[in-house]
Amino acid sequence: MAPNAVVEIVADSFRWSEGPVWVGGNEGFILFSDVPANVIYKWSAGEGLSEWLAPSGYTGDTPRQASNGSNGLTLDSEGRLVLAQHGDRRIARMNAPLSSPTPTFDTIADRWSGMRFNSPNDLAYDASGNLYLTDPPYGLPGGGESREREIPFSGVYKVDPTGDVTLISDALAFPNGVALSPDDSRLYVTNSEPGRKLLVYFQRHADGNFGGMSVLADMSDLPGDNNPDGLKVDADGNVFTTGPEGVYVYAPDGTLLGTIHTDVRTANCAWGDDGSTLYIAGHMFLLRIRTSTRGDRFGAG
Repeated sequence: MAPNAVVEIVADSFRWSEGPVWVGGNEGFILFSDVPANVIYKWSAGEGLSEWLAPSGYTGDTPRQASNGSNGLTLDSEGRLVLAQHGDRRIARMNAPLSSPTPTFDTIADRWSGMRFNSPNDLAYDASGNLYLTDPPYGLPGGGESREREIPFSGVYKVDPTGDVTLISDALAFPNGVALSPDDSRLYVTNSEPGRKLLVYFQRHADGNFGGMSVLADMSDLPGDNNPDGLKVDADGNVFTTGPEGVYVYAPDGTLLGTIHTDVRTANCAWGDDGSTLYIAGHMFLLRIRTSTRGDRFGAG
């Protein structure tokens, strides 16, 4: 971390903050989901906190007994907001400008092999425009036992620029966060499974496809009862993943470099400001801390 850096509370009173993404340069703003509230909030240093988009993840009229809102957020190559929508069970693109957000969306993907996704959780783009997503059952009424479930496993998927959906892996019970290494050679995924809390990666082959799964870090024995969740990668390839006590920083060889202790259940993170501030979504809070590194692809979503 940066010398003398401390974790600051930026905003609070959310039900479960998630999926932050920075928009713009050093004078930009951060967007983040409140999943149970079905709302995206905006925060900037100049304007503070405001409700930015509602509904964010479930646009139907029938009440649902589940976590309905958007979860992971990112920007595509054209700077448009892309959302993992729990309630609508899809990856969607907001079809309104960021300056005038409205809850109208285009579906990027909502099915694999003709079956509806469970509840897309997190997402990340590679440099070629392929979109990667995780699909655990957290947003379904009843979770994994939901009668609405169509796909009998929790998958990690790729959506190519034409919209074709490919299954990368069904080996994780609760795949959660997803991110790529700076050169796109590794796809990192967390598994939020009690007793099997893992940070894994899939190695890209010469043909461009990702191969079998390798474990970078087994976090099962770390103190605390929270599971690994969202993650981001810095410009040096180090992985910043949320976990039982905050944000854990792992080198590409799996060495634990340090821990950012947040003292709250921690969901996800994103680089912001000039690229060296890590914004952290943790339970009812939006937090931040200055680091001595810089986020990979900062400004690209």
